[in-house]
Amino acid sequence: MDYTASGGHEKDLDAIVKAFEKANPNITVQVQNVAYADYFTKLQTAVAAGSAADAFELDYQDFVSYQNSGALAPITGVDSSLYRKSLWDAFTVGGKQYGLPEDFSDVVLFYNKTLFQKAGVDLPTADWTWKDETAAAKKLTDKAKGIWGDFQPITYNEFYKALAQAGGQFLNADKTKATFNTEQGIAAANWLIDKAGTTMPTIADGSNTPNFDVDLFKAGKLAMWHTGIWEFSAMDKVPFDWDIVVEPGDTQKASAMFADTVAVNAASKNQAAAQKWIQFLTSSDASIQTRLSSSWQLPTTSDNSKLSAYLTAGKPTNRQAVFDALDNTILPPVVVSQQELQDDVNNALTSASGGHSTVSAALADAQNEVNQLLQQ
Repeated sequence: MDYTASGGHEKDLDAIVKAFEKANPNITVQVQNVAYADYFTKLQTAVAAGSAADAFELDYQDFVSYQNSGALAPITGVDSSLYRKSLWDAFTVGGKQYGLPEDFSDVVLFYNKTLFQKAGVDLPTADWTWKDETAAAKKLTDKAKGIWGDFQPITYNEFYKALAQAGGQFLNADKTKATFNTEQGIAAANWLIDKAGTTMPTIADGSNTPNFDVDLFKAGKLAMWHTGIWEFSAMDKVPFDWDIVVEPGDTQKASAMFADTVAVNAASKNQAAAQKWIQFLTSSDASIQTRLSSSWQLPTTSDNSKLSAYLTAGKPTNRQAVFDALDNTILPPVVVSQQELQDDVNNALTSASGGHSTVSAALADAQNEVNQLLQQ
């Protein structure tokens, strides 16, 4: 049962199935393509009824939930070196593997190379820190011309990542307490908030309207942009030179990573065959080549030689940064009341950025609210 192929890549998945069945003539794979909007409701119903597929896809957040519930079978005998380490580790729990990484995307720093060169500012490098980014952003900002040096949303998703870049942790080791109201948390919040109105547009400038950041970068009015690699295709025809680099950190690197996994149903009567299938789906040459040739998400292989078609596909030139970002990643904290947690942090950041409270007071309130959620 899958959702990543629905809406345009059904034939690509079918090609991988046929390659698998040719190599394993004693195993037949029946595919249930489900649209993403319906997928997790149908999966939850099927698991509860004992009728779920032998193997199914999960995103990271739902993986955590299903693994905690005991719905996933441990996976054994698979060579972890076939996969990027951070992707493999994302689906390891208590030393056991409960999912194989299928695909990923991550967040990098886009930059307008033309604006940098016109302003005589050194181009971003993999060694940059927050201080370097801030210094460059100030030089590149020209409000009179409507040019901004930087753009990074003041949101929960950026906060938990910036917190890790500052050396902090969102939750303690056993995920029973929030731990972000710290010196590192204050630094992370200030890193985001201090940009607004200085090197980054404010809400009054329209920064919270849909596609504002995309349109601003495409118009050549934005020098640096923290966003995901899914925006590459939107930049195909921009009339300026641009590239990417791994996001700067404060005391350390930490890149946001999003990954899908394929797991084996703990209630399956065909676990051995299911495991053989998901290993083929996530690591075989047939799967890797199909994904790259059809632009169907990025494979999780650790072998760069199999990625040459992607690495040399054109702009951005530094596509290697997409994979380098996986060397130091941060996964989102996952709790039962996930949406409430995100809302609590977003509200705190909005309050502090709007001047309605200090950063320390806003984070203190948010941490108390999150701790109450964790006790429910």
